[in-house]
Amino acid sequence: MLVALDVDGTIVDHDLGLSDRVRDAVRAVAAAGHHVVVATGRSLASTQPVLDALGLGAGYVVCSNGAVTARLDPALPGGHELVDVVTFDPADALELLHRELPDAAFAVEVADGGVLVAGAFPEGELDGALRAVEFAQLSGQRATRVVVRSPEHTTADFVELVGRVGLHGVNYAVGWTAWLDLAPLGVTKASALEPVRVRLGVPRSATLAVGDGRNDVEMLRWAARGVAMGQGPAEVREAADEVTAGVDDDGLADVLEGLLVRAAS
Repeated sequence: MLVALDVDGTIVDHDLGLSDRVRDAVRAVAAAGHHVVVATGRSLASTQPVLDALGLGAGYVVCSNGAVTARLDPALPGGHELVDVVTFDPADALELLHRELPDAAFAVEVADGGVLVAGAFPEGELDGALRAVEFAQLSGQRATRVVVRSPEHTTADFVELVGRVGLHGVNYAVGWTAWLDLAPLGVTKASALEPVRVRLGVPRSATLAVGDGRNDVEMLRWAARGVAMGQGPAEVREAADEVTAGVDDDGLADVLEGLLVRAAS
């Protein structure tokens, strides 16, 4: 099977903790011969520590909400190669959001893995080759992902904002906190996972996806079996075929352990 797993709120909790039970379950599924594909909004640099903790050094990983797909191989320089990278021009969306959120922090991920940052992000929230710039320098860059962070606003504020102003030419996902991800139009975790599935020769009927965020909705609908984490918002749970326990109760481990039991019976 192809087993696609979100990271934050699915593999790790909101304090970035990885339980022994979840780690062991992921490793057991991979050891059983299934293709475990981490599919995350994180950049590749931010995802690497999770891959290391799970012992996933081979196969594929989908990052930046589908804009970056890499093949993992310990024999390659750096342990990976980029196989699909989709970029977009975020200038119009940046200007629109900056007018609405003048005090927000903005980060633009570029194709080589670098991140241009205008404004303050908490330490450890962004990884990779960070470079502080003025907001005006963000325009004119081809981006794989744009992050907007405004701690004075709630998730509901962000949902209202994007619905009111309209964002054209991009995909967007509102995070748990006042965090907004922008991606190239038409690019989602699902759009990146489909060519991975084809490369691996896995039938659509043998796909499983687990996630908890609004950026997981397309992935959950794409999979033959989409499972939402229990703490996910209503629209995420409604997009799934089933709902497991929350991340604090090792809901992912419930799903993966059940997969192994069914395969053995």
